[in-house]
Amino acid sequence: MLTGLSLPELAGLLLAGVLLDLLLGEPRRWHPLVGFGKLANAIEARLNRGGSRFARGLLAWALAVLPISILAWLGAQFAGLLLHAVLLYACIGLRSLYDHTMPIVTALRTGDLATARTRTSWIVSRDTQDAQEPDLAKAGAESLLENGNDAVFGTLFWFLVAGGPGAVLFRLANTLDAMWGYRNARFNLFGRAAARIDDALNYVPARLTALSYVVLAGAGSRRAWRCWRTQAPAWSSPNAGPVMASGAGALGVSLGGAAIYDGQLEQRPPLGEGPPASGADIVRAWRLVLGATLLWLFLACAAALFVYLWNHDA
Repeated sequence: MLTGLSLPELAGLLLAGVLLDLLLGEPRRWHPLVGFGKLANAIEARLNRGGSRFARGLLAWALAVLPISILAWLGAQFAGLLLHAVLLYACIGLRSLYDHTMPIVTALRTGDLATARTRTSWIVSRDTQDAQEPDLAKAGAESLLENGNDAVFGTLFWFLVAGGPGAVLFRLANTLDAMWGYRNARFNLFGRAAARIDDALNYVPARLTALSYVVLAGAGSRRAWRCWRTQAPAWSSPNAGPVMASGAGALGVSLGGAAIYDGQLEQRPPLGEGPPASGADIVRAWRLVLGATLLWLFLACAAALFVYLWNHDA
């Protein structure tokens, strides 16, 4: 392990970090990612000007991510094992996915479209002011499936690779992609480095996430696999495609399709098979993400127990 920690230690810390997240949720005040976002905005405002935008974007990424990641690594060397679990808690977003999407479900169940539109606009970049229930349900389910990888499984993967500092580096890089990785006049060149680095860091976790959705689909596993293999290549994102296609196939619903961004209608490739998403499918998407998290925890703990028994017998 890159951390110098044993697999049993990593598995125990992984479990502790996830439990902290489920019990405490994201901090109400002084959220570290909110503070990082302000830092990133300040760096971008200073560097995203003039020529050599790609090089400036790469420099901005390094200035935003590397010092904090190095500090996390130094802290982990001196503060002991528990800091790894605390760093994971600060980075993972499993509970926040629930907290941000379940109010949408409640609003849809009571027919409160105004609240559902507002709540949905907090988690997606598409326009929601005129969205109807199927549009909001589709947006909520897609956000859960994709962010299950970005906010949960990618973080868990890099924690297992490099402990708390690995989770920090991944989550900061993913946050910069969400902030700068747009193909528009402002960010097309400046944010390209952030987008490509996130693609590289997410490549393996995204496919493990998609595979987890296939495994948990039960009778729909073949459908989830088929959607992954046939639909994902049509998506421009090399990582969102497999995750969302597999997840939609696992749920047996149709996602993707039309969505409005900045007032313009975009026809996105289809995802999944079956009826259009409803509010209940947001709950099913959350349960799929939670089930995949439990699967990862089980596999990590089982591997740790095997290593422990093997070393003990030896």
